[in-house]
Amino acid sequence: MNSLTDSFTINGITLTAQPICRQDEVLTPDALSFIAKLHRATADRRQELLQARRTRRADIAAGADPRFLPETEHIRNDPSWWVAPPAPGLEDRRVEITGPVDKKMTINALNSGAKVWLADMEDSSTPTWRNVIQGQLNLTDALERRIDFTSDEGKEYKLKPAGDLPTIVVRPRGWHLPENHMLIDGKPIAGGIVDFGLFFFHNARRLLAQGKGPYFYLPKIENHLEARLWNDIFILAQDLLGIPQGTIRATVLIETITAAFEMDEILFELRDHASGLNAGRWDYIFSLIKNFRTRGPRFVLPDRAQVTMTQPFMRSYTEQLVRACHRRGAMAIGGMAAAVPNRKDEAANTAAFEKVRADKTREAGDGFDGSWVAHPDLVPVCREVFDGVLGDRPNQLDRSREDVTPDDRALIDIASTEGTITETGIRNNIEVGIRYIESWLRGNGAVAIHNLMEDAATAEISRSQLWQWIYAKAMTDQGEIVSREWVEELLDEEFGRLERSDGDRFEDARDIFEEVTLACEFPSFLTLPAYARYIAEAREQATVEGPATD
Repeated sequence: MNSLTDSFTINGITLTAQPICRQDEVLTPDALSFIAKLHRATADRRQELLQARRTRRADIAAGADPRFLPETEHIRNDPSWWVAPPAPGLEDRRVEITGPVDKKMTINALNSGAKVWLADMEDSSTPTWRNVIQGQLNLTDALERRIDFTSDEGKEYKLKPAGDLPTIVVRPRGWHLPENHMLIDGKPIAGGIVDFGLFFFHNARRLLAQGKGPYFYLPKIENHLEARLWNDIFILAQDLLGIPQGTIRATVLIETITAAFEMDEILFELRDHASGLNAGRWDYIFSLIKNFRTRGPRFVLPDRAQVTMTQPFMRSYTEQLVRACHRRGAMAIGGMAAAVPNRKDEAANTAAFEKVRADKTREAGDGFDGSWVAHPDLVPVCREVFDGVLGDRPNQLDRSREDVTPDDRALIDIASTEGTITETGIRNNIEVGIRYIESWLRGNGAVAIHNLMEDAATAEISRSQLWQWIYAKAMTDQGEIVSREWVEELLDEEFGRLERSDGDRFEDARDIFEEVTLACEFPSFLTLPAYARYIAEAREQATVEGPATD
């Protein structure tokens, strides 16, 4: 295969990427046939649901605030239905570590002492072809305990020789992201179906033999109909492989503002496969800004750093999530602790640990059954907090939180948010946005910036806040109007401060950042133009260089 135009087709799927080492272990004819069946059964519905997203977003922009759905009130009020009981390996989820599925992160996560590893193929992963395929290989190699890695500096990484590993829960890409290297009838397959399908096909039986099962985190869901589509995919996938129904378990990230109004309904749609909901705080904030970005001062948030979990609308969101979960026997998993420990700065490290401890203490006190961290050094902190609340119990499912009253208006009570917009906050958003996109373009979807782990969700907040502040002509604490011209001026200054090196992608990152921040129309996701650029570059490189070697 001399270029991406020299594609080939196996069992109905056209592969257009240059092959990488061991690719044939993943893209077997039977696995591709399986993926094709999942795609053909769901492609039209997926497109309809994506269009429904756009329509609802336009309705909200026009003034239609989301509310609890009257047509599903009977589901919310019916006390008789419950989700499936906790599956093996998911009974105790007091600390979960998240991270991409490269070799180093895979090994570190599985050696971390966490109960669960969220193997992330979404927000902390750049979906280059190498990352997509190598991630699948790494997961299988990890389950077979044959994965190892040696860094450029000579440091060796290996799995612990004995003992249980954390339960693996895979997060596939969201419905909006295509896999442009795998086509059916000339159209891309959904990235989420590729990620889910390949992992399930190759590892479902392997996981069952190990006493666990194929478990997933479902990202970016916006309503219960999208959850229904995933449930239908689960049913079909289990039937195709002859695996008992209910073997798959899914935790849904409530990380869009519209999904927060349908938490009961989402659990109901997935009830035979549901294991819980997660408070995906960063994407949730981004979703709120995206949906209400043109609605005026009522929906303008302060600096990103000031939008904490103690703000009234965030408290309402998390408390209602715990209530919805525990009424149905589902786990409630807390949000990301994004701090990255700095072992060279003891004072900064201590401060970061205390922030994480306070955050996890609040979550455990609210009734969450566990929570996320992004770094192995934070696992003991999170575990200690939840150990103190849980004791010998595996979870808090017996805590109903019936003291919480469902309140759809409280979910969008942004006017009660305290805080200010500052020049420092604007500059930070610019720096984070450009540095993150630059990392993404080099194949790294998670990067530590100022001792915080930034991924696509936090970068989305950074650029969408700037877009909204410009649109709303928001005012800083010093009385400065946030105009496009001023942001461009600050962007020039911040770009000039970046440390450059040969081969960096900062010029490209700046182009994309300006496209998603300063355009008149608001791009729905920054990863879409970034992915389009990656695909165009891959085509050009393949044409010039010919087939890749490994």
